[in-house]
Amino acid sequence: MVFKNVYIPYGCYWSTPFCRWQGSFANQHSIRFAAETTTKFLQEKKIPLTDFDGLILGTTVPQLSSFYAAPWLAGMIGASITGPMIGQACATSAKVVEVASACVESNINKMMLTVCADRCSNGPALVYPNSEKPGATQDVEAWVWDNFSHDPFAKNAMIDTAENVAKEAGISKEMQDEITLIRYQQYTKALANDRAFQKKYMLPVELKDKRGKVLATVNGDEGVFPTTKEGLAKLKPVKPEGTVSFGTQTYPGDGNTGIIVCSKELAAKYSKNENIEIQVLSYGEAKVAKGFMAKAIVPAADKALQMAGITIKDVAAIKTHTPFAVNDVYFCKHYGLAYDQMNNYGTSLIYGHPQGPTGQRLMCELFEEVVEKGGGYGLFDGCAAGDTGAALVFKITVK
Repeated sequence: MVFKNVYIPYGCYWSTPFCRWQGSFANQHSIRFAAETTTKFLQEKKIPLTDFDGLILGTTVPQLSSFYAAPWLAGMIGASITGPMIGQACATSAKVVEVASACVESNINKMMLTVCADRCSNGPALVYPNSEKPGATQDVEAWVWDNFSHDPFAKNAMIDTAENVAKEAGISKEMQDEITLIRYQQYTKALANDRAFQKKYMLPVELKDKRGKVLATVNGDEGVFPTTKEGLAKLKPVKPEGTVSFGTQTYPGDGNTGIIVCSKELAAKYSKNENIEIQVLSYGEAKVAKGFMAKAIVPAADKALQMAGITIKDVAAIKTHTPFAVNDVYFCKHYGLAYDQMNNYGTSLIYGHPQGPTGQRLMCELFEEVVEKGGGYGLFDGCAAGDTGAALVFKITVK
């Protein structure tokens, strides 16, 4: 899809730190947590709720009462708006921004609040009635773990898709180790000068007890593992005859994010710098052969780039959701890129993957990186469950 009049006010996007599952956010109700974060951000930026005329919530892991999730979120932040709840696995963030952009482009809405929230920790176990089973016993699904482990169509686990692409494309364990180390080194640059880069978009989180007493403050990501060449080399592949180790794949996480999508006029009104303009240009998605999820990022990017009227050579910065190092190796091989030409300041391979919010955090980082470079085109891209991929192209102008 192509957009002509859709913008994101500079600085009007945020992310909590990402915490590895069973960490500090393990018991946060993801929708309530997102409401608290959203309220804090809008109050700090002094953005009145009355300016919003629509809401989109992206979430993939059910929480108690999430049947009401989107209007409930709106109610908790005090806004008289509503809208859809979108769950598209790892592509949730991209789809949320695309749908919000379509609403603004078509003049259905002027200013959309988009929020993505998930908690992989303590995911629900769902029970489904099955009268055809002996004794009418039930089907039980551990929502997070069972779906990571089994695609009902391709009949494989997520890691199998990475191994399939590695085998077909000739991607070795050594290549994956090399790019993982580079991604870790890129992430550490985001921590320089007391996390100056991350503080451009990341909100600290106060953890409170039921009485409201602050127990701790989470300022940065939790769960990032110190990575070395020697450490990666020692890790054996997870699967026999495989190439993917625990060091070259991401891990489930918890957190939430948000991005405001609106008209050009409202973007100018709320931008924290009148000389910076972020325009949403295009969205592309794709589905590839069964069990080859990592490959979907290429046709998705191709579609988004083509609709934006540019090529990969025109892009100033690239950020990808990277559940497996295989993804980035494959992407770089296809487009002829050096490993360090993308994912500056880190990616989900290093700081974890709370599902729905992951893409929006990467977009926040993308905007800030392109601004640092003086403007240009930015590409976000990522694969998702079901051997799919989704990509967005942005144009960032620095006057």
